[in-house]
Amino acid sequence: MKEFLKKFEKDFNVVEIDEEISTVFDATKMLNKYPRDIVILNNPKGYNIPIISGLCNTREKIAKAINCEKEEIIHRMTYAMDNPIKIKKTLKLSNYNTIEPDLDKLPILTHFKKDGGAYITSGVVFAKDPETNVPNASIHRMLVLSKDKLAIRIVPRNLYTYFNKAKNMKKDLDIAIAIGLNPAVLLASTSSIPIDKDEMEVANSFKEGNLKLLNLENLRVPEADIILEGKILYNETAKEGPFVDLTNTYDHIRDEPVIQLTNIHIKKDNPYYHSIIPAGFEHKLLQGLPQEPRIYKSVKNTIPTVQNVLLTEGGCCWLHAAIAIEKQSQGDGKNALLAALSSHPSLKHAVVVDKDINIFDSQDIEYAISTRVKGDEDIIVVPNARGSSLDPVALPDGTTTKVGVDATMDISNKEKFEKVNLA
Repeated sequence: MKEFLKKFEKDFNVVEIDEEISTVFDATKMLNKYPRDIVILNNPKGYNIPIISGLCNTREKIAKAINCEKEEIIHRMTYAMDNPIKIKKTLKLSNYNTIEPDLDKLPILTHFKKDGGAYITSGVVFAKDPETNVPNASIHRMLVLSKDKLAIRIVPRNLYTYFNKAKNMKKDLDIAIAIGLNPAVLLASTSSIPIDKDEMEVANSFKEGNLKLLNLENLRVPEADIILEGKILYNETAKEGPFVDLTNTYDHIRDEPVIQLTNIHIKKDNPYYHSIIPAGFEHKLLQGLPQEPRIYKSVKNTIPTVQNVLLTEGGCCWLHAAIAIEKQSQGDGKNALLAALSSHPSLKHAVVVDKDINIFDSQDIEYAISTRVKGDEDIIVVPNARGSSLDPVALPDGTTTKVGVDATMDISNKEKFEKVNLA
């Protein structure tokens, strides 16, 4: 965390709040006043560990963390996912104090009044496949149940698969939870890669081969300010929720697995507790941005001249996409739409534009829609498609209606649509 702050303090605004602030509701209110800044709450009431938030709440911060421009993030991520680097460097826990599990010592926030309780929101969970030992890293929300227990929300992806394998063996799954990671490592942990690949090797590609891992009892994890060790219990569940999700609406209560903690490692040198505000820009970008390479690859298989893909913040970085292509044939726009809508099942609305439109500028996208779309010809509607559980209008069976907008020029009459260049 300190390494990140030193690197970024010249380029990005860091707001430090010294007044005493409660971790129940008040901290969230304060952090929401600075939605695009890095914020440090130096004096959380009842705790001696400062809270930090906003490490990844802009594309510019994420881009700097992985050494590229914001328009190049998708290409940098794609390269790292396709070219992971094995990790050879390791560290020992000599820079940490190890204590008995006591979550009351950490300034874990209770964000909103209807929340199920205090939630860890930035914790990256590390585990290994109980059959193959392939490691996995992924972010999950975790509800505090007691000093040494958490309920963890797991959706059907890699950790879910590992846990079910362990459950079938009637074994607990060893895990570690890292809080306060470098943004490049956070981003890698959210990447969509095959289940037999290691997200930390993607992180090592971001770090140009310089990532180091700590040797714990059963796992290896990157340096973090706070590390929790424990097990997901195969035979115990608890009520988890309500929790505010990406759409700034409440997700409902479910029975979810329980984590039993065994110890906590806290950095000796002034650690921070990283908190991600639910439905804030940091939450949206870390969850949604890693889906962009997935969409890009799918569209590229159909339209090799695709330029870029963006999951928009107005669409919660999850439900709306903008795709820029270099159109070569009249039907390219619609083919790109079909590829995009099928590649990311949660995607609900997509718009395809020409390469002269800046997809990072919502006004430019609206310009393309207003000047290049003929509603009866350029809009496709797909009813009864699998959608997102986060979509408030999706039906109970998970289906919704998807819409694609082809906002590309008619290439038979391009001169009619081309922008005037004043240069």
